[in-house]
Amino acid sequence: QVQLVESGGGSVQSGGSLRLSCVVSGYRYGRMCMGWFRQVVGKEREGVATIDTEDRKRYADSVNGRFTISQDDAKNTVYLQMNSLKPEDTAMYYCALRESFYCSFEASGYRYWGQGTQVTVSS
Repeated sequence: QVQLVESGGGSVQSGGSLRLSCVVSGYRYGRMCMGWFRQVVGKEREGVATIDTEDRKRYADSVNGRFTISQDDAKNTVYLQMNSLKPEDTAMYYCALRESFYCSFEASGYRYWGQGTQVTVSS
């Protein structure tokens, strides 16, 4: 059974930093893309960052230069380092796994999802 467990969310002031973690277990295939998404109540889920097995990374324009996605294969963990946080970054953040060598910001392409971790940025 594939499980994704996020942690690291919390409340910070504008300009602060947080690091989210996502531990993946139970996935036994090589082809994989990991993504971080976020969602505000009443809005669609938005792709934030993706990383593939070749360590290629993509970022949404809204976070490029402030967020960094990385992975530690030995720990089966994907990270999202978030710096210079803004109030508009406030959302529930989810990690997700797509069974493909190719990444996408389309949430529908991801089969496995974590439960989410809340990030709140105050001004």
